[in-house]
Amino acid sequence: MITITLLRHGIAAGETEGRYIGHTDAPLTEQGRAQLAQMAAEHDYPHAEAVFVSPLARCVQTAEILYPAAKPIALDGLKEYFFGEFEDKSPADLDSHPLFARWLAGEPDLVPPFAENLENFQARLADTFIKVVDGLFKANVKHSVIITHGGVIMALLAMFGLPEAPMHEWLTPSGCGFTMRVEPSVWMRGRKVEVCAMAPAEPPADELPEERRLWKELEESEYM
Repeated sequence: MITITLLRHGIAAGETEGRYIGHTDAPLTEQGRAQLAQMAAEHDYPHAEAVFVSPLARCVQTAEILYPAAKPIALDGLKEYFFGEFEDKSPADLDSHPLFARWLAGEPDLVPPFAENLENFQARLADTFIKVVDGLFKANVKHSVIITHGGVIMALLAMFGLPEAPMHEWLTPSGCGFTMRVEPSVWMRGRKVEVCAMAPAEPPADELPEERRLWKELEESEYM
């Protein structure tokens, strides 16, 4: 058996204004850095023999704070969802865009111009995650951490996690995430992992209602 912990990066520039910063290479804010440092001082983050990160600055910087002794392995496949024309724009910026209101309302099959659709996003993530897990078993690495983005964590757990739940139910605050147990026999038979704990501690249940709503609408616009 191995354990893998998925952690969301700290607060990044643009997030507090509600900007859609999928592939935008936004760094951590000073608030984000301070919050992570405080969380690291107050909580025990899971032990990691290997640390994987999205190559975007906010994830690399989070790894530097939470796992300063690690040499993170950056994987392009761990990048956040790409929002196309909506990248690095706030709802106020997009208020006059002809598709924005329809997208927010969850219109079926509607995605921002030039954005990823969820099928392609999930295929990219699944390919990356399967290669990581198979590699960890092959190298006999027992405990690892993946520092990535909120959308990535939600998509991975919706695809591979037990108990099963839709994407938006796996949303986690900055600096937090989930630890998974991966049993070789279960992984080989069904490509499933058991979500066994939150990391580093359980966040308030009502901390992220608006962000959870937006991801739920994106999910429904693709599949309903």
